[in-house]
Amino acid sequence: MLNYVFASMMVLLFYVPAAAETVFIETGRDTTLIQDPFGANANGSGPVFFAGRTNQPENSIRRGLLYFDIARSLPPSAIIESVSLVLYESQGNPGMSSVSLHRVLDRWGEGASVSSGGSGAPSRPDDATWIHTIYPGTFWVHEGGHFVARVSAMQAMDDTGYYTWQSTSHLVNDVRLWLHAPEQNHGWIVIGDESTPQNVKRFASRENANPRLRPMLEVAYRFPAGKGDDESLPEE
Repeated sequence: MLNYVFASMMVLLFYVPAAAETVFIETGRDTTLIQDPFGANANGSGPVFFAGRTNQPENSIRRGLLYFDIARSLPPSAIIESVSLVLYESQGNPGMSSVSLHRVLDRWGEGASVSSGGSGAPSRPDDATWIHTIYPGTFWVHEGGHFVARVSAMQAMDDTGYYTWQSTSHLVNDVRLWLHAPEQNHGWIVIGDESTPQNVKRFASRENANPRLRPMLEVAYRFPAGKGDDESLPEE
């Protein structure tokens, strides 16, 4: 009995849990869905994207889309422990409002349309628009994007600056799904306060001239027992 207790104590004494690894992933695509019944406007390659409502009397809703290539950024056997998203709000109407992330259910495109304003620019081929997943011939199941109603994460926002959507069980589960089923990875939709006008938030996109302001996903993970840092990432 004493030998068993001693052996157990030695195992506990020398057991060192696997250290967590952290990877920072840049967006692979991002854009703004600009409310328009004809899908005439988009902002696929602009330096910013928007979420919330403008002060326009109609068609004032804006929603952002973000995609991160999880399968090419993490080892296949990674056990994901936490996920957080950092965005930079470069401009926004004053007042506190909440911005939520929801998992998107359809593949969408990022075209060559460019605008730094909330009204966007004429839609170009491959753009995601209010009615198109990929302009001009592929459409959302629902106008304004097809996504899970359940919120993956939410962040209250006020002034300009960096904001972090802290890790939640839903964010972690989203990324776990995308790691093991890449064909289901269509990113998140960013939805602001759409109940009142003139509360839209403007965020730096991946095309922003300042790389330090671009969206960034932080993922902490560990390897299963017996695996290690030498596990290779999927081939390009």
